[in-house]
Amino acid sequence: MVGFFKTRRGEDNTSFIKGYLTGQILVSSPFMADSRFYQAVIYVCGHDQNGAMGFILNKPLPSIMFSDLLDQLGIEHPEVKANLPIFYGGPVEVVRGFVLHGSDYNQDATVRVNDDFSITATLEVLKQISTGEGPKNSILLLGYTGWSQGQLEQELNENQWILLKGSKEFVFEKPIEQMWSTAYQSLGIDPHLISMESGHA
Repeated sequence: MVGFFKTRRGEDNTSFIKGYLTGQILVSSPFMADSRFYQAVIYVCGHDQNGAMGFILNKPLPSIMFSDLLDQLGIEHPEVKANLPIFYGGPVEVVRGFVLHGSDYNQDATVRVNDDFSITATLEVLKQISTGEGPKNSILLLGYTGWSQGQLEQELNENQWILLKGSKEFVFEKPIEQMWSTAYQSLGIDPHLISMESGHA
């Protein structure tokens, strides 16, 4: 069974929500060496001097749906609300669940990222999403992406990522199959040209 939406005892959920690149979007370069992040678009939900964490936004898990999770957790649900996709948030703790959502929704356990985004990792948010009473916009994710101290800064210096401002419109409304290419287009960059130029370097 998926160990979904469980906060560890004594865990400080706000430890990463402090600044730097928090709230920004990372877009992988066309020559990203790590295949796990091929054409990945990542929302950075926390970044401080100790490291960073974020969620991949554009890699749905085809083998699991929201209804599957609800069934595993014994949560009754209407079929009309149960066909939401579940996304691969990253390679760290892949059986741990999160909901990235807008700031319109708040629980005691909700962690606020900024004025536009929050994270909730409870069973209650799943129940409310299943009945249409949860956040207006949300993404359900398993796992997250993490960087140790200085690692993300080094990867940025190596041009493994480009930065894009994190907006609700991009995160919640952009078709996932277009996220990577649209991110480059919004910056006036043709990623295919970058790839070709790098090949001649």
